Amino acid sequence: MNTNPHLRASKTAVLLLNLGTPSAPTAKAVRAYLKEFLSDPRVVEIPRVIWWFILNGIILPIRSGASAKKYASIWLPKLGSPLMHYSRLQAKELAEVFADQGHTVLIDLAMRYGEPSTEQALVSLKEQGMERLLLLPLYPQYSATTSASSFDEVFRVLKTWRDQPELRLVKHYHDHPAYIQALRNQVLSVWEKDGRPDFAAGDRFVMSFHGLPKRNLMKGDPYHCECLKTGRLLGESLGLEPGEYLVTFQSRFGRAEWLKPYTAPTIEKLAKEGCKRIDIFCPGFPADCLETLEEIAMEAREIFIEHGGRDYRYIPCLNSNPEWIDALADIAEQHLLGWSLGTESADELTLRNQRAEAAKIHAV
Repeated sequence: MNTNPHLRASKTAVLLLNLGTPSAPTAKAVRAYLKEFLSDPRVVEIPRVIWWFILNGIILPIRSGASAKKYASIWLPKLGSPLMHYSRLQAKELAEVFADQGHTVLIDLAMRYGEPSTEQALVSLKEQGMERLLLLPLYPQYSATTSASSFDEVFRVLKTWRDQPELRLVKHYHDHPAYIQALRNQVLSVWEKDGRPDFAAGDRFVMSFHGLPKRNLMKGDPYHCECLKTGRLLGESLGLEPGEYLVTFQSRFGRAEWLKPYTAPTIEKLAKEGCKRIDIFCPGFPADCLETLEEIAMEAREIFIEHGGRDYRYIPCLNSNPEWIDALADIAEQHLLGWSLGTESADELTLRNQRAEAAKIHAV
């Protein structure tokens, strides 16, 4: 049996990149996850020495237990973390789309923090014959805190390899027609079932994106602009007027100014002004997670009702919606142009191996 790695069939791979999740809704697991996440200099741009004391002396001891309770509130019975569950489903169903098209493309998932780690995924793909690799972040809007950090980790791992694969990456797809269409139809499917908001009566459609410190924008991060464009394109695709929808930013952390308007204060303000119904959607999150299921579907609902609102409707993320999987495939295929999406036949591989062996004999 031939064990020469240079004489095996070469394959194309797509690696989905996501943020990560604790392995369990416990203080210990959450602490380990938060420590890795918040130790990333792409995420927290504070001098390392100062931040080390803040993180280990204040944040981790206090926040780990509180966050664990929040994770427990959204943990799926028998399935675990929603983010992990839906991310794995997306990878599985994307592989099925390629297979149905007659392609042989390796598909895997890597989490920037936690498991499956980037290194684990890359090693697994390499062992399966990966020679060409497309990085496809599950972050539609580019940010140095997410996409760039995930790319950094891939580069760090590949830096240790002697034989590296060809490499391509998808920077963003915040305005990709297939992505916008999937978002549109996700919203419409809910409205067709539960009824469309009465915008003339003051109902509002809110699109909440994850926030970032304002200084990231001022330093040149394009995330804010890309979120606004996604919001505008989705609003237009739904036939909404600018005043009928709002783009807001959630998950503010610390005392520094973050991207505005903030989601929670905006919801409170709408309720106080007499808005009776809000439909809220998180287009920047392709999979439901703590930030959508707990912060938006639960906490924000309480704020709205407490301040006079009546009807609060959370629209689930794209998750494993078939249109979203097709959009992922469309995005991937555009970046795979020119690469083989198949594998050598047994006869072709045998012939190549025979030629290589003959060349070795002649060389001796």
